[in-house]
Amino acid sequence: MSSRKLHLNAFLMNTGHHEASWRLPESDPHAHVELDHYVELARTAERGTFDSLFLADGPQLWGNVAQRPAGALEPLTLLTALATATRHIGLIATASTSYTPPYNLARTFASLDIISGGRAGWNIVTTAGAEAARNFGLDAEPAHAERYARAAEFLDVALKLWDSWEDDTILADKASGVWGDDAKIHPPRHRGTYFRVEGALNVPRSPQGYPLLVQAGSSEDGKAFAARYAEAVFTAQQTLTDAQAFYADLKARTVAAGRDPEHIKVLPGIVPVLGSTEAEARANEQVLEDHIVHRHGVANLERLLQLPLGSLELDAELPAELPSEDAVEGAKSRYTLVVELARRERLTVRGLIGRLGGGRGHLTFAGTPEQVADKIETWFTQGAADGFNIMPAVLPSGLAAFVDHVVPILRARGLLRTEYGPRQTLRERYGLPRPANQYVKTPALV
Repeated sequence: MSSRKLHLNAFLMNTGHHEASWRLPESDPHAHVELDHYVELARTAERGTFDSLFLADGPQLWGNVAQRPAGALEPLTLLTALATATRHIGLIATASTSYTPPYNLARTFASLDIISGGRAGWNIVTTAGAEAARNFGLDAEPAHAERYARAAEFLDVALKLWDSWEDDTILADKASGVWGDDAKIHPPRHRGTYFRVEGALNVPRSPQGYPLLVQAGSSEDGKAFAARYAEAVFTAQQTLTDAQAFYADLKARTVAAGRDPEHIKVLPGIVPVLGSTEAEARANEQVLEDHIVHRHGVANLERLLQLPLGSLELDAELPAELPSEDAVEGAKSRYTLVVELARRERLTVRGLIGRLGGGRGHLTFAGTPEQVADKIETWFTQGAADGFNIMPAVLPSGLAAFVDHVVPILRARGLLRTEYGPRQTLRERYGLPRPANQYVKTPALV
């Protein structure tokens, strides 16, 4: 039996990832702003011995509030509350490098890491979309390459800030009246293209040194950034072949960047729709699809594909002429994935909306618990994944069903831990070392 174990992350999205989940009789359309809802989900994921849970975010109101529950609690605030309601599970949040000052973000994540006992993770994003840009006084979003250049400098500044205290700075020597050692504080004094940051962080170095670094872009710029910095990568892949190619490419890029490929974990997203039989699972999936309001899906597709409103016909295929990925300044990799899915399967706009309704381009799979476990095992053992981003179509029932019916199968196959064991930091659970402080010289070996 292999000692390699799956890494599972619970991607929590209000009433579920399917856009129609809020319309089901079981769903609470107000759950997205209720703390008890998220506490229940966090504890369910912890019962399933997941490595971590994840909250997405963006500095704008997404789309049309008519479509689904809109707005969200600020994720770092919410994760701080969940840190007190859980003991083991990692706590990952999205935060933007485009519209957040590095000092404030570094302080917030260091605080969460301290409060949670070393369980914080940061999903690093470069926010796309003119809507967000206009919320921060810009007329348009920065170019794709510029966003990634800014993100690289942002992260370099954050690392300097997290390292600005040595681990043994605090002396707490009551007899001498010396609380800390000033010689072990290292102000970044950063002067760069995008940022000027002078002083040290006003929070001590946290249990992990700095949070687990997560990245989710699969464009060329995104993969280059991930190879340099990321320790876990969330990705959307539709086929085993595509997932294997992405996995091999990213691991090779990581080696080329001078890093250990085992220190970057690839987690594709999967939206499992479960049933006791395959027919029941298909029926559950159909119920969700029947509740889709197609006018919302058409508008979303036109926005993603950068087409004028009214360009798409519901029962026709996508237009033959579409912008190339090079012309897209938004979510490049998701754009390409959606277009290739539609072309490969010759989907009408209606069919494409149905396929995207559950996971927005992530793999949606309806089946029995055994079939879902088979899919996960195949991708895990055939060079396509180090684990999965589990994205239940409906919450809380979908996560509970996965934990109650799929997790026991994965455990029986030796693919998933049966218990957490001694308390660990999130990066320890992902098999990652605690990073050395860049300001502390390592003694030379004699």
